[in-house]
Amino acid sequence: MAATNGTNGAAPDIILYTNHGCPWAHRAHIALRELGLSYKEEIIDLDRPRDPWYLKVNPRGLVPSINYNGNVITESAVVTQFLADAHPSPLLPPTGPVGAALTRARVAFFVDAFISKALPQIFAGQRAQTEADKDAAAQDLVAALVKEVEPLFNWGGQGNGPYFGGSDRLTLAEVQTGPFLLRLLAFTKPEYGILSPKLDALLAEKTPKFLAWASKVVQEPSVTYIWNEKAVADRTKARFAKLAAAEKKL
Repeated sequence: MAATNGTNGAAPDIILYTNHGCPWAHRAHIALRELGLSYKEEIIDLDRPRDPWYLKVNPRGLVPSINYNGNVITESAVVTQFLADAHPSPLLPPTGPVGAALTRARVAFFVDAFISKALPQIFAGQRAQTEADKDAAAQDLVAALVKEVEPLFNWGGQGNGPYFGGSDRLTLAEVQTGPFLLRLLAFTKPEYGILSPKLDALLAEKTPKFLAWASKVVQEPSVTYIWNEKAVADRTKARFAKLAAAEKKL
């Protein structure tokens, strides 16, 4: 059953402009699935210039965008935050009381720590074309996680669930990081050869709380239902190999 919008009882009319291979767009899919919201889907081809009609929807040409009851909302963090605010759920507590505001602030800080400090190192590992560079990127990633993210798993006594803050359901923290966790844990597999194969052991040794949490997140159906691991891995590897070849020609 589709969720209602909490105002007049009617389910919202949602169009999601997306690409299933884009991790930023993937965030919107997770939020919509967790909230039980029905939506129509428009796939945007990211491998060619955007059509004029889509630039009228989102002049930046990026995905995701949503049309929500005639209102266009863009940028993945903004889209998922809006959906969580518009539809009360375990993703976020409502604004208001100090305790709820603290939880929202902690979720925002956690996501910022991962996206601003750890994600650049994941991307560096994806770009690396030699084993030495892959290993160096893995070391840098683990160092960032040790310093910035692992200490944030400190919600003892707040709940017994496996997700942020001890929640037994996904929160906005998982919505906004899940697509990148999928790639992090998948791309170390030897059949893809994208990230350093040493990364699994490093994460287990240095960031066990992060690894346990991430391993749980990537098993959730709302996180995996559009995920095509091999297709994304193949496209990622080909993309960065092409970029590396182009750089050598300069």
